[in-house]
Amino acid sequence: MTSIAESKESESIKPVNPRGRVIFASLIGTSIEFYDFYVYATAAVLVFPKLFFPSADETTQLLSSFAVFGVAFIARPLGSIIFGHFGDKFGRKGTLVASLLTMGIATFLIGCLPAAQVAGWTFLAPTLLVVLRFAQGLALGGEWSGAALLATENAPANKRAIYGTFPQMGAPIGFILANIIFLVFSYTLTPEAFQAWGWRVPFLLSAVMVILGLYVRLKLIETPAFTKVIESNEVAKLPIGRVFKTSWRPLILGTFIMLATYVLFYLMTTFTLTYGTKPTLEGAQAAAAKAGTPMTDAAAAAFVPGLGYTRNEFLWMLIVGVVFFGIFTLAAGPLAEKFGRRKMLLAVTAGILVFGLLFVPLFGGGFAGTMALLIIGFTLMGLTFGPMGALLPELFPTNVRYTGSAVSYNLSSILGAAVAPFIAVWLWEAAKGSTVLVGIYLSAMAVLTLVALFLTKETKDADYANNVA
Repeated sequence: MTSIAESKESESIKPVNPRGRVIFASLIGTSIEFYDFYVYATAAVLVFPKLFFPSADETTQLLSSFAVFGVAFIARPLGSIIFGHFGDKFGRKGTLVASLLTMGIATFLIGCLPAAQVAGWTFLAPTLLVVLRFAQGLALGGEWSGAALLATENAPANKRAIYGTFPQMGAPIGFILANIIFLVFSYTLTPEAFQAWGWRVPFLLSAVMVILGLYVRLKLIETPAFTKVIESNEVAKLPIGRVFKTSWRPLILGTFIMLATYVLFYLMTTFTLTYGTKPTLEGAQAAAAKAGTPMTDAAAAAFVPGLGYTRNEFLWMLIVGVVFFGIFTLAAGPLAEKFGRRKMLLAVTAGILVFGLLFVPLFGGGFAGTMALLIIGFTLMGLTFGPMGALLPELFPTNVRYTGSAVSYNLSSILGAAVAPFIAVWLWEAAKGSTVLVGIYLSAMAVLTLVALFLTKETKDADYANNVA
C-alpha cells in the first residue's frame, strides 16, 4: 500500500532526467572518484612508503604512508561543507561537475610527482603529496552526497533504495578498475620499472575517465526536488548553519550509522593487503639467509609476521572479494525497500559484529580461510553500504540534504576510515602478528553503529519531496 507521503511525492515530483542517464551519471561519477581514491590507497601500500619516505625504517615508512592516506579523510568534512553549500544553494548538477574536476586534477598531478630521492625534492615531494591528497579528500567529500541525491531525487516512489545503490556501485567498480590496472603493469613491467614509473600510469589514466564523466554530467538537468526548493523560495542562505540548527540529531546519528561500514571496508582493503603481503617469519628468515644476512634471534622475536602472499596474488584475492561486494550492493536495494532500511541494517551490523570475532580463525585457516574472510567481509560490506545511498539523504530536509548527508558521511570517515588502517596496523604490531585485536576493534565499532540504528526511526516512508528545514 502506498503511503500518503509517497502519494504526495509522486504527484508533486516527476523525473525530468531519463532513467538511464541518471543511473549512468551517478554510477560513472562515483566509479571515477573511487577509482582515483583507490589508486592512491593501493599505491600507499605498495609503492609510496619507499618512494616518498625513504629515510625511515620499514614500519615507519608504512605508517607515514597511511598517515598521508588519512589526510584525505580529514579533508572530507571540509569538502562536504564547501560542496554541500553550493549543492544546496545553487544546485546538484554544477556541484557534481566541480567535485569531479577537483578529484581528477589532483589525481593526475600525483602521477607527475618526483620521488623524494630526487635531488631537491626530499621535503617538497612528500609535502605536495599531502596537499594533493587533501584535494582528493575535498572532492570526495562533495561527490558522494551529490551522486546519491542525483539518483534518489530522480527516483520514482518506492524505488529510492534501489536507485540509491547505483552510486554505491562506484566503490566496487572503482576498486576493481584501479587494481586490475595495477596488476597489468606489475605483470608486464619489472619491479624496478614499476617502482620507477609504472605506478604513475593509473594516476595519469584518470584524466580520460574524468572527461567521460564530465560529458555525461553536463547533459543532466537539475533534480526535480531541488527545482521545487527554488520555486518555493526555500533555498537556505547558509546550509551548514541551517542543518546544524534544525537537524543536529540526524547529523550525529548518520555519522555513527556509517561508522561500522567505513571501518569494515578499510580493514578489508588496506589492512588486509598489508597483512596479506607481509612475509611469514619463515619466509623472512629464508630471504635473509639467501641475502647472506641471517636473521638474529632478537630480530626474529621482534618480527611481526603476515600471511606471506605475493602482492599480485593478494590483489587477485581482493578482486574476487570485491565482486561479492558489488553483487550484494545491488541486492541491498530491493531488500531495503522490502524490509526497511533500519531493520535490514540492524541485522547486517549484527553480522559485522560477529564477523569481527572470526578474524583469527579465518586468517589462520590458510588460503581457504583467507578467501572465506574476504568473501564474507565484502558480502557484509555490500549489504551495509548499499542502503546508505538512500538512508543518509532521507534523514534530512530537501533544502539542506546535500550538506546534511555529506557532513554525516564524511565525519564518519574521520572516525572510521581515516584511522582504521593506522589503528589496525598498530593493533597488529601490538599483538605480535595476531589479528585478534583488529577483529575486536571492528566488533566494537559495530556496537556503536547498532546503538545509532536503535535510536533512528525508519526513513523508508519519509516525505522526500515536500520537506524543508
